[in-house]
Formats: sequence, structure tokens, C-alpha cells
Amino acid sequence: MSGHGDPVPMMARKGGALTGEAHVPGDKSISHRSLILGAMAVGETRITGLLEGQDVLDTAKAMRAFGAEVTRDDDGTWHVHGVGTGGFAEPEDVIDCGNSGTGVRLIMGAMATTPITVTFTGDASLRSRPMARVTDPLALFGCRSVGRAGGRLPMTLVGAAEPLPVRYTVPVPSAQVKSAVLLAGLNAPGQTVVIEAEATRDHTERMLAGFGAEITTEVTDEGRVITLTGQPELVPQTITVPRDPSSAAFPVCAALITEGSDVLVPNIGLNPTRAGLFETLIEMGADLTYENPREEGGEPVADLRARYSPDMKGVEVPPARAASMIDEYPILSVVAANAEGPTVMRGVKELRVKESDRIAAMADGLRACGVEVEDGPDWWIVHGRGMGGVKGGATCATHLDHRIAMSFLCLGLSTQEPVGVDDGGPIATSFPIFEGLMRDLGAEIERG
Repeated sequence: MSGHGDPVPMMARKGGALTGEAHVPGDKSISHRSLILGAMAVGETRITGLLEGQDVLDTAKAMRAFGAEVTRDDDGTWHVHGVGTGGFAEPEDVIDCGNSGTGVRLIMGAMATTPITVTFTGDASLRSRPMARVTDPLALFGCRSVGRAGGRLPMTLVGAAEPLPVRYTVPVPSAQVKSAVLLAGLNAPGQTVVIEAEATRDHTERMLAGFGAEITTEVTDEGRVITLTGQPELVPQTITVPRDPSSAAFPVCAALITEGSDVLVPNIGLNPTRAGLFETLIEMGADLTYENPREEGGEPVADLRARYSPDMKGVEVPPARAASMIDEYPILSVVAANAEGPTVMRGVKELRVKESDRIAAMADGLRACGVEVEDGPDWWIVHGRGMGGVKGGATCATHLDHRIAMSFLCLGLSTQEPVGVDDGGPIATSFPIFEGLMRDLGAEIERG
């Protein structure tokens, strides 16, 4: 069942070309951070282009529970009147983060150095995901936590009354862990240092600098060394959220595998720590171009044009690129199934602890559609059947995972027989307009 209601079976089938403009929602990562840092600033932060999916709405609700005033105008502009660094009030009720691993981990970091007690929960998918990767480094600040076996939600955190600055090396590439530690460091004295061997998305560092925090990044033999000076007074901002490259991935990839397609996706964030998918697609031979490159709010932005690309070839994706496209491997595997030859993906163990085990979920569904897939703990290989060579005809399990659902629906636009998903309901958590947007482009996607 969906964590947000009864299951919503959906099906996609091959039809005509996809054409037109795909105006995808705002970037989810930047939306979460805008609300959280706005709540930790003194004064009013104004946000336009915020993703209004359930994940982000849950974060907005959490910031209200911590004492910030969060409102939305009829035109979609959001206003956050912050309480200042260390100013969070203790919530009166449990904080329910729904399906959002990003939301819960970042909020845990933001409250970890304030002496309040907070209980977190989420839907069935989120309650199955590990939180120790965040609570372990937060304990170094003096934050205590207790949860279910395996470090799982529901979980109660008791923030540090006298937090200590931390020097922490992130053991696995994770922007969520890095960001949680940096947010905790905001209310700790002295300098908090985070070291990551592999670069992950740097939205938190960029946004902290924009809000007036003293933060530096240096590349050393250890990796990227990020140093944050604690206890700043954050300055409220006016933020325009660029459109989400992870959401753009779906109409882009669908266009590449649907005959005759030509789709423009305007105003997409192209932060180098997020653009690994598009780099990989171009290496495979995709007809993908960047138009009107520019910068907005400190983030590189461009319009993406994707055209049907019948001659794509399988590639080996460099493991070092995994952090910049970790959420895009499911939809990449759909493109890989339509390419010629094997696409090899290594260094991707993080996929096993996302909203679902995304390697297992995609491998099972692709196999049911007639695609050969090999997989191991930290790798998988999709043996492409060439454009139009995927049989389809299966109903694929989504495991409450929005990206699995959208990936298989995109696959169904190119297969010989329709492809169904058992539950498209979770799509609303990150891309609530997906269904309508894809239909407007010409996709044959239906419910039931």
C-alpha cells in the first residue's frame, strides 16, 4: 500500500512522440534547505518556485512546529519568518516527515544542538530506513537519540545543551549526512569541519554562504574539507528555486526512448554535483543539448532539449560519478535497457538504502519486462536490447518508491507491450504534476 492512501495502479503504453515544454517542479533538495535555513535565520525569507510535493510540505509543517512562521501566498510565494540559530522551540507533537529521508535527516541535524526533545516518524518506507548514519555523528555534538532496532524510526532525539564543535569524516558519499552535520554545527561554538572523500551535492554549502554563514571548502589529500564557523546570525534571503534536475530526468529520458520526440525542459539546475545523469546520457549518444546557460541564485541553470536517440550505446558509468546522480540510476537503467549493449553501474550501494532497495526493485521489474540484469551489493549491469527491443507486459512493484514508479511508467512508453506499476501514489511526494505533465507531452499514461 501507499504511505499516502490506497494504492493507485497505473499503466503506460507506447503511443506517439513526446513534444512540447516540460515545466518540472522546483528542486527538492534546494526547497528543503530553503525552508530549514529560513527558519534558522532572523527575519523573513521569501521563496519562489518551491516544490510543493508532500516531502517539502512535511518539512514546512515541521518548521512551523519548531516555532517559525511559514505561510504561502496565492501566487505560490512562500514566506518564512525565522527564529534564529538555536531558537527552535520544542514541538508539541511528533514530527512526521512522511516519505522524506532528506527532510528527516536535515531536520535532525538542524535541531541536534538545541536543548529540545523531538520525536520523529514517517511512513512505512521511511520507518524502514537507517538513521544511525546521521545520529552517530550528531552524538559527537552531544545529541542523544533512541529509536527502534537498527536505528530506525520512530526515534526521539534530545538536543545537546552544551554542544561541542565536531571534525567528522563522512564514511559514505552522502549529502544528507554532510548537511545534517553542517546544520548541527550552526549552533555549536568554534569550527565544525566535515571531510568527504567524494564530492556530493553542495547545495547546503552554497546556501549557508548565501545566508551569511562563514564557510569554506578546500580540496586536500583527505578530500573536500568543509569548515563552518558556528553561531552566526543568519541573514534572511530571497530565493528563486531552480527546477529539479532529478524531476527533469523523467521527461528527458522518456523523450530519448520515444520515437519522434523533441522535448524542452526549461530552467533546470545544473549544479555540477547533480548533473552526472546528463553527462552519462551524452556519453551514451543521447541527443541532449543545453540552451541559454545562465546563473540564478548562485546555481548554474540552463534549458535542456532532449530528442529521440535511437542509436545510444551502453557505457560504464565511473563510480566517482555516483554521488552526482544517485537518485537517477533507476531512470538511467530504463534508458540502458533501450541502448545497445551493457551499461555497467558500480559504486552504487547507496541505492540499496533509499526509499526502497532501488537496485533490487529495478532489476526485478526490468527482468519481468524481458531485460537481462546482473546485480551485486555495490553494482549492477543492464544488458540493453536496443531501441524498441524491450518486451514489457509486466506490472512492476514500486515498494512505496516514487522514482521506481516514474521510471517504469517511462519505460512503458517504449516497450512492445504496456508496463504497469502496482502503486503510483508515492509519486506525489516529489513530483505531484508528473502524470499531467507527461500526458500534456503526449504520453499514454492512465490509472487503473
